[in-house]
Amino acid sequence: MRLTTRTNLAIRVLMYCGVNEDRISRSAEIAEACNASANHLAQVVHLLHVNDFITATRGRTGGVRLARAASMINIGQVFRVFEAEMPFTECAAPDTNTCPLVSSCRLKSAIQRALDAFFHELDMVTLEDLVKGNCGLTEILRIREGLQPQNCSETVGA
Repeated sequence: MRLTTRTNLAIRVLMYCGVNEDRISRSAEIAEACNASANHLAQVVHLLHVNDFITATRGRTGGVRLARAASMINIGQVFRVFEAEMPFTECAAPDTNTCPLVSSCRLKSAIQRALDAFFHELDMVTLEDLVKGNCGLTEILRIREGLQPQNCSETVGA
């Protein structure tokens, strides 16, 4: 299993905004910090905005920030937004399915159970779980130089 680049970038954008929640962040600085092209980031920011994960303001003083508290942003929901367009298997897309085994194949239901378990695990994670007390992440993504991260712990949840 492999996540799309858009999903990966969406989580990076949210983590960036979570680390820098006290300010509006510019797309260019997020793109640089997340090692992404400005065009690709713009597409991801748009989807995050229309799905109410972030607010986005255009213009010279514009930028992005979290639309709600990091504790209220569910990672499973984010993954569903970005992964929903692409079926995991060919047989999950009835309009384009060409598999001759679909009527008798038991693999489809096993894959669906695995995907349900995958999303169930992600549903138990919030953006806050990813950023709060994560000193390493804060050090990488924090904008304001010279500020010490507060309430950091080096232990990472398993």
